Amino acid sequence: MRSIRSKDSALELRLRSALWRAGFRYRKHYRKAPGTPDVAFVGKRVAVFCDSEFWHGYDWVHRKDDFKSNRDFWHAKIERNMARDRQVDEQLRCQGWLVVRLWGRQIERDVESCVAIVSEALASREGR
Repeated sequence: MRSIRSKDSALELRLRSALWRAGFRYRKHYRKAPGTPDVAFVGKRVAVFCDSEFWHGYDWVHRKDDFKSNRDFWHAKIERNMARDRQVDEQLRCQGWLVVRLWGRQIERDVESCVAIVSEALASREGR
């Protein structure tokens, strides 16, 4: 697990590169916001997270049976990650942030639609 990157993962770099090419300027790993969003638009208070399917429990109801060894450890770990994601989302919302969570496969398959999602989120905060 030591080799798992928490910052500047391939997913994150791909999304950030596409956002930059589209003309968006942002802060990366903004530590002043709960959960340290991967991409933060501070003025509009939009926080973007790039979540990998494995670590953040994508389709958890069906996937949790995939673990063959050390099940208790992995179930507890991923469920803690999912609970922390919900807690961070709630903290950010209470502070007036709009939270956007993108799955890794979304970013890999169609990064332009992810840019559109972020763009819509920013546009919804236009009057702020």
